[in-house]
Amino acid sequence: MNDTFEQTDEILFDRIGAAAIIRLNRPKALNSLNLAMVHAMKPALTRFAEDDTVACVVLTGEGERGLCAGGDIRAIYALGQAGDPEVSRFWREEFPINHRIAHYPKPYVALMDGIVMGGGVGIAAHGRYRIVTERTRLAMPETGIGYVPDVGMTWLLPKAPGEAGTFMGLTGEIVGAADVIHAGLADACVPSERLPELVRALGTLSPGAEESSVRAVVEWFEVPAGDSMLAREQALIDRCFSFDRVEEIMAALAREPGDFASATRDTIARRSPTSLKLTLRLLRRGRDSSSLVECLEREFTAACEILRQHDFYEGVRAAIIDKDRDPKWSPARLEDVREEDLDGYFSARHPVMFADHRL
Repeated sequence: MNDTFEQTDEILFDRIGAAAIIRLNRPKALNSLNLAMVHAMKPALTRFAEDDTVACVVLTGEGERGLCAGGDIRAIYALGQAGDPEVSRFWREEFPINHRIAHYPKPYVALMDGIVMGGGVGIAAHGRYRIVTERTRLAMPETGIGYVPDVGMTWLLPKAPGEAGTFMGLTGEIVGAADVIHAGLADACVPSERLPELVRALGTLSPGAEESSVRAVVEWFEVPAGDSMLAREQALIDRCFSFDRVEEIMAALAREPGDFASATRDTIARRSPTSLKLTLRLLRRGRDSSSLVECLEREFTAACEILRQHDFYEGVRAAIIDKDRDPKWSPARLEDVREEDLDGYFSARHPVMFADHRL
């Protein structure tokens, strides 16, 4: 390792040859992102982009458990409960990072080893080269805490084959390496034990290396990802998740024989009814959107309204604070969430994040 840059305790910036390394360093918190980490990441990305000696940027997570379990939901919960007006600031700072990664001028390589959830997917799946391993466990679990898929996932998930993205967004189910590749959220599978070797190989590239050179390095280490559950169940998923109402999706699952449909229906039934309906609307609008910016703005508007409502705080309480896994959603039934009740989640009460971008 050489050329160590200024760093904080929670996010480290290193160099291995021509590869600039971003290391998320909160292993006890599964490298969950907080505001300080997001603040540090923005100037580092700018610095690496402008540094003629940097050939590529590599994102990785410290510890043995995963890349990143998402944003620091506990901190957002505490600010919201206290009525702090800064409660939405994390998302306002985080979402532009997702956009920056999606349009990064140099190869951005995300090592999606172990747990990758929520905000962790956002700083990985928008990159140019997304690497999964046999240990990858990816999910967008937001409907289980009264929230919705964000960080640009309403842009990416609708681009998955058929209704695979709708399945992932509504159920929040954890999927493995082959599923992540099938859904278009990753590009290649590399054995976990060979990731350090991959990074060293990327470090040997010449600054200004062609995209094909980075791709060739990744392909050298690539192995088959194995069987994809999403691919195996694609026909059933497409039949059941093509509807524009969650009630119709649940009814379609009830008509399907077999354990997969039954288990999927049970999973959805435990999620926040409001979050489910809001997520489906966001995914459908994302499918018809023209840009990532449009989706990020829409997600932020929905997130700000969610902070004014009951289910997010109840979902975080049940999952993270009290850990009783028994949230009391309000409304508690899908049929009690009217479509007109969702309209307020799409009415912005805040300045736009991307004022310099045309939607």
